[in-house]
Amino acid sequence: MKLTLGFSPCPNDTFIFDALVNGKIDTKGISFSYEMHDVETLNQMAEREALDITKLSYGSYLRLSKPYALLHAGSALGKGVGPLLVSKKPILLEAIDKCSIAIPGAKTTANLLLSLAAPKAQNKTELVFNEIENAVLNNDYDLGLIIHESRFTYVQKGLHKVIDLGDWWEQSYKAAIPLGGIVMKRCIEKSVLAQVDALIKESVLYAWKHYPNLPEFVTHNAQEMNEQVMRQHIQLYVNEYTTNLGDIGLHSVNTLFQKAIDSHLINKSQVAENLFYETTS
Repeated sequence: MKLTLGFSPCPNDTFIFDALVNGKIDTKGISFSYEMHDVETLNQMAEREALDITKLSYGSYLRLSKPYALLHAGSALGKGVGPLLVSKKPILLEAIDKCSIAIPGAKTTANLLLSLAAPKAQNKTELVFNEIENAVLNNDYDLGLIIHESRFTYVQKGLHKVIDLGDWWEQSYKAAIPLGGIVMKRCIEKSVLAQVDALIKESVLYAWKHYPNLPEFVTHNAQEMNEQVMRQHIQLYVNEYTTNLGDIGLHSVNTLFQKAIDSHLINKSQVAENLFYETTS
């Protein structure tokens, strides 16, 4: 069986999927044809159901839980991992609503968190995530909503933190931050979904077993990033929730869904009765 798979070139994703797609573990008869794209492109592809398995922002998954089931393995959740709103010059929190903001995609979890924290901030422009810092430095936008490795580089570039949306989420709702998950088409046989889920977990465990070595698959796809930032990226985003969401992880995801419904960002009718494949009829 051959399945299509999408994930980003960011170190956490390439770290997770290296063993799976590069023949380092036994995939038990399943082969994977993979594509790498930025997270917003993956979100858009998921709307077309273009891939069998894909990394997806939880902000986008809010509207795609009916065609796609959430897997236990591969998620990026945690504490202290949230998106940051930054500026070139210090800006007061109460001034956000009047600012122009560069965001990494309308359907990213980052933008969902911003929409929950600052619902009146509407002057937003979508950019590829790694272009946002420079766009703010060039005075193209007042604020930038940064994700991924940018949280490790913005200070050195002279940018100021206006709000850590991860801290805001954790303090407001006492839950881990659900950033991105791995989802798979529900129309695929449940036994295959379970097998892929187990293989992704095995791939993650393989990567950690051989750490601190960084696979070429990671370093090659993160050429503009120094090794220290790659390691910070992996250590922050690949954690206990990545091998298995568990009850705490699922609670965090459900909290995100419920807050989006309560804030009228989505309709409850858009959400699948069960997120995981085992309990879906």
